[in-house]
Amino acid sequence: MQNVKSLPEKLKEKKSFNLSMMIGFDGFVDEITHIVDKRMDHENYTKIPTIAKFGERMSNAAGLSTNVEFAPVYAKLGGNGPILANALIEYGVSLTYVGLLGKPSIHPVFEDMVEKSKAIYSLGDPGHTYACEFEDGKIMVGKHATLRDLTWESFKESLGGLEGIAKVMVENTLMGMVNWTMITHMSAIWEGIIEEVFPLLPERTKKPYVFFDLADPEKRTKEDILHAMRLISRFEEKFHAILGLNEKEAFHIANLFEIEIPEDGDRLKTVATGLYEKMGIYCLLVHPVRSACCVIDGKYYHTEGPYCPKPVLTTGAGDNFNAGFCLGLTIGLDPLLALTLGVCTSGYYVRNAHSPTYDQVIQFAQKWAEGKVDG
Repeated sequence: MQNVKSLPEKLKEKKSFNLSMMIGFDGFVDEITHIVDKRMDHENYTKIPTIAKFGERMSNAAGLSTNVEFAPVYAKLGGNGPILANALIEYGVSLTYVGLLGKPSIHPVFEDMVEKSKAIYSLGDPGHTYACEFEDGKIMVGKHATLRDLTWESFKESLGGLEGIAKVMVENTLMGMVNWTMITHMSAIWEGIIEEVFPLLPERTKKPYVFFDLADPEKRTKEDILHAMRLISRFEEKFHAILGLNEKEAFHIANLFEIEIPEDGDRLKTVATGLYEKMGIYCLLVHPVRSACCVIDGKYYHTEGPYCPKPVLTTGAGDNFNAGFCLGLTIGLDPLLALTLGVCTSGYYVRNAHSPTYDQVIQFAQKWAEGKVDG
């Protein structure tokens, strides 16, 4: 693909960037786990390989009972916001983070990210997620009670009132507000920003970007989701709004909007363009596992990705894709190359279990262009 071949040189041309971004608002301690199939001794076990096999195990226990063992692999920083922020930091972005990293003291899993950040506003304690990884996906088992403490009032107080929020927003080229699903007061925060902070923002010749990621809204009501979509559309008044969705989310929201989806043909393109038209925003972005697409200025862009059938780590792959795409747009790449940077970022991440640096993603793109990226 020509876009893959041209990406390394374009990235080298754009290397000397100076960008500031603000990301928020969640925070989780992710405990990466396997679910044990057979245990041989204290240290050795085999894991259940797929969600389908795990589903069979659970179904067979119906009417009876069963024991499920979570085998911890390691703990890491988690939440859509911290993973997105950490990936952008690795790329050299000057990062302000607003979210749930621990209060009064920062949780140890976030300490490295905090040290590398320009500024931190920690609004409370993080949640906890057991990320059960399988060959065909992952199951996230979460404890979310602390997220209820993040309200519009606590948000205003932590950032120094409306003027403090406006100051932070003006200082950054891109603002990312992610994990709407789990942060139950997120819509109220968005409404507060629109109604109370927008009047304080100066008009800019070039609009900054604002990025949204819902994070699997299936458990929220149709009314809540559609209300959130209307609020995202209102951010176009002051920003170029980007809504990022995975494939499941895109089809779910398309159904809520009653977009007609054909049984055959390019169903993904139909969904992406349909949502773009319904939302009326700058960019509608969708990232399936094997590819990615977006609609900007009414034009549809699509690229295949460097698919990895046996990833080392999948938790955070979507956030790394979002980081690559957002960086691509803000450094001036065209939409197709921004998509390509997104899939390269996630492709590197799932193979190496950490976010790439700028030089590492250039090297990865070069290897992919040469057909040297393994599964």
